[in-house]
Amino acid sequence: MLRINRDKCGYCGTCVAVCPEDALELIDVYLSLERECIACGICARACPLGALEVIHEE
Repeated sequence: MLRINRDKCGYCGTCVAVCPEDALELIDVYLSLERECIACGICARACPLGALEVIHEE
């Protein structure tokens, strides 16, 4: 599961560009999870502001 911290997000689109599943979409100034996230963590590592966090559910 992907947690988006909208208070930290700068809406730069870096996460959208690196997502291998095209699960993220940037609409105006709103980041949205549009498709099934595989929790790979690529977007969280790429985010320059630390606004994304992958949560692994047990």
